[in-house]
Amino acid sequence: MSGGHVSTRSGIFAGEDPFALARSWLAQAQETEPNDPNAIALSTVDADGLPNVRMVLLKDILDDAFVFYTNYGSVKAQEIDAAGKAAFVLHWKSLRRQIRVRGVTARVEGEEADTYFASRSLKSRLGAWASRQSRPLGARSDLMAEVARQTMRHGTNPPRPPFWGGYRITPLEIEFWADGDFRLHDRFRWHRTTLSDAWSVTRLSP
Repeated sequence: MSGGHVSTRSGIFAGEDPFALARSWLAQAQETEPNDPNAIALSTVDADGLPNVRMVLLKDILDDAFVFYTNYGSVKAQEIDAAGKAAFVLHWKSLRRQIRVRGVTARVEGEEADTYFASRSLKSRLGAWASRQSRPLGARSDLMAEVARQTMRHGTNPPRPPFWGGYRITPLEIEFWADGDFRLHDRFRWHRTTLSDAWSVTRLSP
């Protein structure tokens, strides 16, 4: 790892592994945020380059990537598959901190996705089967009727739908931001040009 101002990183920014640092910040947020400390604002772009953003739940911070799950028929999934890239921000008002991530994407399927799906509540698993995510819906009663139909079909142990799984975002850039007095915030950007490169860390002006 190389980069300017690395020696000035101390306190909440200290460490040589951005994924470990992100896990540390998230663990602190789990003690202070009133709900959903793992909520991320996920950004994608459509075929015309028009951005889209929505809140989803981050489900894992691996040693090299960030993971969330969704319906592969959703708009977000279609845009991710087309672009192969995505960005998100984690923001915690209680800590006055945020983490910004930009990177390349890959699907999470097979045993890894099956294991996570099985850990969800039964109603959530049945809901995944019932929802045609992002598509027009005539009435909520139609959705609930489909939930009932899927409940009759799959019972108490529904398998992971073939149209449902995860995405791994492997970052090329991660920025750690903390609020400062008089809007003089602290910002450190971890950056690499390719996934095989070492990280370069730079302190940014607020």
